[in-house]
Amino acid sequence: MTLKVKVALAVATAALVGGCASQPKNITAAYVSPVQYADYSCPQITAEMDGVSKRTVELYDHLQNKADNDSAEMAIGIVLFWPALLMLNGGDGPEAQEYAHLKGEYKALDEVAGKKSCTVTTRSPETIIKEKEEQKQKEAESKGAGYPT
Repeated sequence: MTLKVKVALAVATAALVGGCASQPKNITAAYVSPVQYADYSCPQITAEMDGVSKRTVELYDHLQNKADNDSAEMAIGIVLFWPALLMLNGGDGPEAQEYAHLKGEYKALDEVAGKKSCTVTTRSPETIIKEKEEQKQKEAESKGAGYPT
């Protein structure tokens, strides 16, 4: 292998590892202590869970789009012009940190709600995201159903 090929492979590998945003489904929840919610009433817990859930889903969508775009840019860059990979501005930023924190916050709120026997009507972020993904899947299948394979 020539030196140019080795350098090109090293650059492409570095860009692959460090340049792409993580898929949000792979971002783990940060620990958030449930103690901070111990004095909340059940309606306050429910309201807080609703806000956290909505923001978590918004961030999920944003992070998913960012990860998808990075993947597409990476594929194009590898095939067409690998030096362009150096320009990728992906990676996990403050949104990913906020997403991890919100996931942890929801878990903490859910724990406190369980200890207080609160009736929570808020759907979890995971449930909302799963429903959205299933809906996208159904839409994609229905669009493809009209075409011969």
